[in-house]
Amino acid sequence: MFLSFPKNFFWGTSTAAAQVETAGDHPWRGLVTADGNTFERTTDHELHRKKDAGYIARFGSVYRCGVDWSRLQTKPMAKFDPAVVDEYCTFFEYLKGKGISLMFVLHHFCHPNWFEQKGGWTKEENIDFFVNYTQQCIKHFGKYASWWNTFNEPNVYAYNAYFSGHFPPFKKGRYFTANRALDNMGRAHEIVRVLIREKSKNTPVGISLNTAYFKASNFLGQIPALFARWWFLNRAARPFQKCDFWGLSYYAYLLFDPFPVDMVNRPEVVQRLGLPHDKMWLYKPEGLGWVLRRFWKKYKKPIVITENGICSDDNQERIQAIRDYLRVCHEAIEAGVDLRGYIHWSTWDNFEWHLGPTFRFGLVRVNFNTMERSMTPAGAFYEKVTQQNGVEV
Repeated sequence: MFLSFPKNFFWGTSTAAAQVETAGDHPWRGLVTADGNTFERTTDHELHRKKDAGYIARFGSVYRCGVDWSRLQTKPMAKFDPAVVDEYCTFFEYLKGKGISLMFVLHHFCHPNWFEQKGGWTKEENIDFFVNYTQQCIKHFGKYASWWNTFNEPNVYAYNAYFSGHFPPFKKGRYFTANRALDNMGRAHEIVRVLIREKSKNTPVGISLNTAYFKASNFLGQIPALFARWWFLNRAARPFQKCDFWGLSYYAYLLFDPFPVDMVNRPEVVQRLGLPHDKMWLYKPEGLGWVLRRFWKKYKKPIVITENGICSDDNQERIQAIRDYLRVCHEAIEAGVDLRGYIHWSTWDNFEWHLGPTFRFGLVRVNFNTMERSMTPAGAFYEKVTQQNGVEV
């Protein structure tokens, strides 16, 4: 059966600057990851921009990406480095020539070391630095953006930076600090949302909120599952409600027993239970449908899938995941959800934060020894989906 999507529905793919460019002067640089690699040289994107643009152009009309704040602005309130601005503008102009517009992400888990040394998002006074950075991004890159994400997954950032301790600054168990960081990002979001709309009245501004399907596997898991659902989907969304659209990412089905069950930390439990999974999480595409209906019912605002994919080395598994998730998206649209577009994560394999490059999401395969790129069968499949504006399921 072929599922056709609405006429104006858009498709695209996404990467994050820190995950594909050689590390600048930011807190991730030098981190040794779970798979034994060092966060420094990632995919050499800065050396392969034209080739990468060729792949981007095969996957729809929108590319969701950001820039490396630490390379552009080496000191607080400094003017952007002209050479770095030119580098990005040349790339964005090249994409524009191929008919690709940007969903521009201002903060994707990464900022300069000087910002972190001043307390990062835990200090309200640091918002001014982000506002200055945004003003310069608008000036130099705004003409390429058809959509804006002020923040990528602020709930994931706050949780991992200040509660689980997996992200810089690697703090653990600081629940109230995580909430303070979220609230400060929310304040920053509202200030820069207004700035962007003043410069470009018709360009939508939103965030990308990470979502998941949380469920208890036994009695002991009920309270943790309810709390996780409340914090990730309600508490984390609260500071960002003044948005033109909700960007939603979805990857995970999380069970609690009372501790989280996933493939990174507790693979033996997942295997014992015989649950579908990828290399990181439990797999439940129907959970995305639940999330879409929940956000549409609560906020009645347009939605874009800003990230969705599967961590796998198996192309057939990735192809089936695309089918499964797009079927769920189509069902949501049929049910009345105003879903405007789908952006797959990721365009090519990247450096998966604290886990490392062996955790692959790419439609394009990267050989991390040579940095050579090659289209995968899953990439060819998704290219056909974007051309046909629909999918065979």
